[in-house]
Amino acid sequence: MIIDFHTHIFPAKISENREKYFTSEHAFKLLYTSPKSKLVGAERLIEVMDESGVDKSVIFGFPWQNEETFIMHNDYIIDSVRKHSDRLIGFACFDPFNKATGREAERCVEGGLSGIGELAFYTSGIDEESLKRLSPIMELCRKKGLPALIHTNEPVGHNYPGKTPNTFLEIYNLIKRFPDNKIVLAHWGGGIFFFNLLKKEVKESMKNVWFDTAASPFLYDPKVYRQATEIIGADKILFGSDFPLLKPSRYFAELEEAGLEKEDIIKICGKNAAKLLQKSSSSETFILGNN
Repeated sequence: MIIDFHTHIFPAKISENREKYFTSEHAFKLLYTSPKSKLVGAERLIEVMDESGVDKSVIFGFPWQNEETFIMHNDYIIDSVRKHSDRLIGFACFDPFNKATGREAERCVEGGLSGIGELAFYTSGIDEESLKRLSPIMELCRKKGLPALIHTNEPVGHNYPGKTPNTFLEIYNLIKRFPDNKIVLAHWGGGIFFFNLLKKEVKESMKNVWFDTAASPFLYDPKVYRQATEIIGADKILFGSDFPLLKPSRYFAELEEAGLEKEDIIKICGKNAAKLLQKSSSSETFILGNN
């Protein structure tokens, strides 16, 4: 089984009228002003999953600031999971700075969603106030044993839409603030996995942290898979395509190019996700897609 841990889908109400949301949602405008920035629904996602040999996908929306908008979008995620329960796994998404997000997180979990994310701090970085806002959400996830997926990015290199001002110290403070949470850091955690080589403290701090591969073909050389496997272990890496930004086939090609052991590819492409999501995988067959 192959599980894509990082995909975005949007209801038609948003995708067919994206300009309506630009005025009040700065982050959304930042990422989706260009017509080349695709917005797709559940049906298109499943079509690409079938083409690529992906069995299940984790789906979520966008960290909207507006309460009405994130409730509407989360309702779409809940409905999509109910319609395609054999293919889709839903996470709740919103801007943690909205005061209603604690209540919304509980509503979505009660509605059948399996985690929270992708939460992002596009303008502030993951500063102290952001950590305070995250606290009630992370506490809910801790109590329920659910993963929380957090947007992170490398604090060096070229700029691009959606690159936040987070620092390595901010990412590490997030990890240390919530040591008992299952935390997934998007986009390789901005590269913070490198510090797992330190002899003191960091390995223990990162024991409940996973790293997804979202946008990797745009950001990293394929050698990142081998390097990350050596540093943090294949058990802590989750295949995530960031679809519709990229199709899964791009990642499968780079995984093959990286020259990983077959068992490590199996873990990255689904076995780790199945375990993290508490899905039984003992009788499943894990294979790479052909496309």
